[in-house]
Amino acid sequence: MHSSAVFLIEFGAIILGLGLLGRFAGRFRFSPIPLYLIAGLAFGEGGLLPLGASEEFVAIGAEIGVILLLLMLGLEYTASDLVSNLKTQYAAGLVDAALNALPGAAMALLLGWGPVAAVVLAGVTWISSSGVIAKVMGDLGRLGNRETPVILSILVLEDLAMAVYLPIITALLAGVSLAAGSVTLAIALGVAGLVLFLAVRFGRVISRFVSSDDPEKLLLVVLGLTLLVAGIAQQLQVSAAVGAFLVGIALSGEVAEGAHNLLSPLRDLFAAVFFVFFGLHTDPASIPPVLLPALALAVVTAGTKIATGYWAARRAGISVKGRWRAGGTLVARGEFSIVIAGLAVTAGIEPALGPLATAYVLVLVIVGPLTARYTEPVATWLTGRRTRVRAARPAAAEVMPEALEAVDDSTAGRRGA
Repeated sequence: MHSSAVFLIEFGAIILGLGLLGRFAGRFRFSPIPLYLIAGLAFGEGGLLPLGASEEFVAIGAEIGVILLLLMLGLEYTASDLVSNLKTQYAAGLVDAALNALPGAAMALLLGWGPVAAVVLAGVTWISSSGVIAKVMGDLGRLGNRETPVILSILVLEDLAMAVYLPIITALLAGVSLAAGSVTLAIALGVAGLVLFLAVRFGRVISRFVSSDDPEKLLLVVLGLTLLVAGIAQQLQVSAAVGAFLVGIALSGEVAEGAHNLLSPLRDLFAAVFFVFFGLHTDPASIPPVLLPALALAVVTAGTKIATGYWAARRAGISVKGRWRAGGTLVARGEFSIVIAGLAVTAGIEPALGPLATAYVLVLVIVGPLTARYTEPVATWLTGRRTRVRAARPAAAEVMPEALEAVDDSTAGRRGA
């Protein structure tokens, strides 16, 4: 009974605190995600007041939060939209991998960590946080923007790439044979392909099965189906996030709209819990020793993500402002990066890799919502300033001769006098 009371007090305090932080962020019109993370740092391992009784429940809530974020992201688009975007944006996925994975691999090799750690850190720096980005786009009201399909296409390509990358990295860390690793990879690819095929081919049938005029039944069926598919996907070495996203893609029409309205409050609640949980499992004392390389890596890969989004949006014919918004939105890293680093830490590959990845993700998960909001206005201001300077130069060149002539005339007049 006592532990139950402590759990209710702790979890109630967490939810109340999140609500107050959200109201504070809303008053100043910025994303509450950085505040959620800082709160997690304050009450996590090595923080001011570590939690105990509610930690396990918070962990489950955090996992549900990521699943709901990806489900809601999938509900925004149909299966045909997904296939069309993947066909047109596959080149952006290749550019994304090249620009953002290579800096992580290079940093690991410079630190002398070896090739396996290089592959791990490449994954950490490559994958943007779908959860953070989905929340930020919702907070900023950009889900209907023209650049949003480009952003989502890159995120989907990254998430689907994880179905290939995670089995490979798991095999490398475990030191298993090529044959065993190939079997794991084949299973992962088969499951991801099957779910995608069902979503594209039988999306209407699934929507009719899920459809209900009763909001309660619709909520239960959609939520249950999503958690079931996510769990099966994860059990078969495919990301639960990918499974949830594909469930959202499979639902369309009135079912998708009704599910979106019903699940939005749940998504906001559990997404906030996810960001707090991330902070809870970050020991502040482990960050200072690796802060400089983490900051250097964050600066470089923030720039490469902005370049990736700008190039992809330009290729899709988006306006200049939309290109900058796309680039700035992609900067945040989060859940996948932590999962990848966690695999390496568990395998004991490199003790410093975990703290470095944590510091890196913490920096970019705080900076990411800021770049999403301010990259476009800052770029517009800088571009406008350069344009004004260029326009002023010819005008100054025209004024200078006239001024010199006036000086000569006045001098000649004084001499004549």
